[in-house]
Amino acid sequence: MTILPGQECTTMAEVRAGVDQLDRELVALLRRRFDYMDAAARIKPERGHVRDEGRKAQVIANASAYAAELGLPEQAIAQLWDALVEASIAYELDAYDRRVTKS
Repeated sequence: MTILPGQECTTMAEVRAGVDQLDRELVALLRRRFDYMDAAARIKPERGHVRDEGRKAQVIANASAYAAELGLPEQAIAQLWDALVEASIAYELDAYDRRVTKS
């Protein structure tokens, strides 16, 4: 099935196919993001440096501002990014622990 832009969809099957394709692309982007979490876990000298509330706030603010530029609901994007950053922190902590355990 050809994936159509959202504004060209006329059936729910077309909408669902587009959403499914975007979900695959988003997961691939998240893989790339988590690669950076692996790098951060390797670079940071101490486990306590993994959580940085100032950086978390900055990342969420950046995403919210970009959402506003695109006409997206800022609060919804802020909530998604809060969950994303928390999941990233948990992943990075695990990666840090795996690295330290190997040493």
